[in-house]
Amino acid sequence: MNVHQETLRRSTRGHGDLQDLTDDVAAVVARSGVQKGLVHVHVIGSTAAIGTIEFEPGLQRDLPTLMDRLIPPHEHYLHEHTWHDGNAHSHLQATLVGASVTVPVRDGLPALGAWQQIVLLECDIRPRQREIVVTVQGM
Repeated sequence: MNVHQETLRRSTRGHGDLQDLTDDVAAVVARSGVQKGLVHVHVIGSTAAIGTIEFEPGLQRDLPTLMDRLIPPHEHYLHEHTWHDGNAHSHLQATLVGASVTVPVRDGLPALGAWQQIVLLECDIRPRQREIVVTVQGM
């Protein structure tokens, strides 16, 4: 069993910024030498999320819009009573989507559909420097 880990760094533009990580994750898998196994992608922090979606312009706008409808900004969340930082919805949105995704590795590549990309969704209200830990396990 081989285990390989790298950290990707990304700058985000703030709330609703959606970034495609697929090529970077595939490159980590290639450097790992793993042909069959799993790749786990995890963002450090409680106001960003990792998931899969078709990375196209319509969905790049639709996903953040949907998240704001489900968990709107500027509501009176109890988090605001503690920190007064205006980002309670950011924490809740990131929690709903999740901080990580695990994808099978097949023939040395992440096993993704033609219209399925691994993405980082920034939920925080300001630009951030994000660390994404990519761990590859397998043979």
